[in-house]
Amino acid sequence: MSGPRPKPEPHSAQDAASDVVRWAAFSCVLVPVVLLWYGTSPAAAAGTTVGLTAVTVACRYLLRRSERPLPPETEPHREPGTPHRAPRRAPHRAPRQTARGGGRHTRSGTPVD
Repeated sequence: MSGPRPKPEPHSAQDAASDVVRWAAFSCVLVPVVLLWYGTSPAAAAGTTVGLTAVTVACRYLLRRSERPLPPETEPHREPGTPHRAPRRAPHRAPRQTARGGGRHTRSGTPVD
C-alpha cells in the first residue's frame, strides 16, 4: 500500500500556455502522419500541416499577448474610491424600414429556405 501522494505544485499561466502550445505542435506533426497512414494524398496532408501550423502560431501569439500586463498609461486616471464607468456611447438608431419590411429578400416568386 502506498502512502499519501504529495500535492502537485500549481502551474502558472505561462506553464499552462506552454503546455497548450506544445500539444498543438505535437498535433501538427501527428495529424498529417495519421492522414498519410490512412491513405490521404500527400498534398492534402501537407495542406493540413500548413493549416494546423497557422492556427497554432496564431493561438500562441494570442496566449502570449494575453499574459502581458497592460502598460500603466492605458488606464484612465480615476480618483481612489470612484467606481469604474464605461464610456458613453451614442444612442442606437432604429434600422431603416423598407416598403416590404425587414428581412432577407430574393427575386420575386422564389421560395426562401
